[in-house]
Amino acid sequence: MRRNILVLIALTPLATMTEALSQEFKEGQVWSYRTRSNDQGSTLLINKVEFDAKLGSIFHISVNGVKVKNRRAPNGITQDLPHFPVSRKTLEDSALKLVGTSAPNPDYREGHATWKQAFEAGEAGIFTIPVAEIVDFIEKTVNQ
Repeated sequence: MRRNILVLIALTPLATMTEALSQEFKEGQVWSYRTRSNDQGSTLLINKVEFDAKLGSIFHISVNGVKVKNRRAPNGITQDLPHFPVSRKTLEDSALKLVGTSAPNPDYREGHATWKQAFEAGEAGIFTIPVAEIVDFIEKTVNQ
């Protein structure tokens, strides 16, 4: 009996793993993710996937449906963040459930082009923290 309980306890984390760990991340996927408390219902979209010899897969995502305080926005809130380059670990730590597919966010292209130029010059990298923390970082940065 005690052995069965230990086996059950050992297997519990496997039973509660997110769908993200069992999925391959692909362009066009829309995922729910671990959001900040005020961003529930927000989703992330994988616009593009690139590969770098040092960093591995680089996922260019958009985050939609957030409530980022932004003193420069007309109503004081930004709801869509068009481009973040992130690691696979960021998606594994953040993504919860595949909720659909979508064409790329057209607004990501400008951010991607700017990032790509800086990245190739060795002046830019990728995020390796969870998406909710990236959103927090952006909120703090735009309000400085």
